[in-house]
Amino acid sequence: MAGLWSLDGVAVRLVPMQAAHIGALLEAALEDRSTFTFAPVPWDRRSMTSYVEQALTARRQGTQYPFVTYAADLGRIVGSTRFYGLEPWDWTPIDPELRPGPRAPGTPDVVNIGYTWLAPLAQRTQINTEAKLLMLTHAFEHWSARAVRIQTDARNLRSRKAIERLGCHLDGVLRCERPGADGTVRDTASYSLLAEEWPAAKARLTDRLVRA
Repeated sequence: MAGLWSLDGVAVRLVPMQAAHIGALLEAALEDRSTFTFAPVPWDRRSMTSYVEQALTARRQGTQYPFVTYAADLGRIVGSTRFYGLEPWDWTPIDPELRPGPRAPGTPDVVNIGYTWLAPLAQRTQINTEAKLLMLTHAFEHWSARAVRIQTDARNLRSRKAIERLGCHLDGVLRCERPGADGTVRDTASYSLLAEEWPAAKARLTDRLVRA
């Protein structure tokens, strides 16, 4: 994962997050916050600066890869998303004769997609669908990930339906899992998509974009 790289689609471009994006991200975050009830989206310059700095630190450490979401038609940044939890499995306790084939050093076996939020004008558009298609394609076809996990506040029914439309399956609900964006303690709905499920999910997502 050395170096910086983007994921380019038709409606959206996922660009590596930089400190220079703080202002544009804040503008997107402040347009209308009524849809961010369950999403921890920064609310002022100080919180956005901390948000970006923490993301960049995690990228340097190799545990996350954060993007800003650039909408082609609008010509502007409309939100953010990222890969996180990029940790290869430790296969060394397994008999070498029983291990799967070799993988590139540092390649993650399981990838998480999250920290996703979009300004209201970009919600319910093909932007999120295409962004997820780009990220899932990278995870499964570039990293050869075995699974991709996506989590959300269990109360966020709109987010859960969107995750299910990607082809992800509910693994379970983790009770009392983390602080909620609304100041409560949240339960987290955890979903996953497996490598063997990816071809069918990719076909559905591609077809949805063609029909959009």
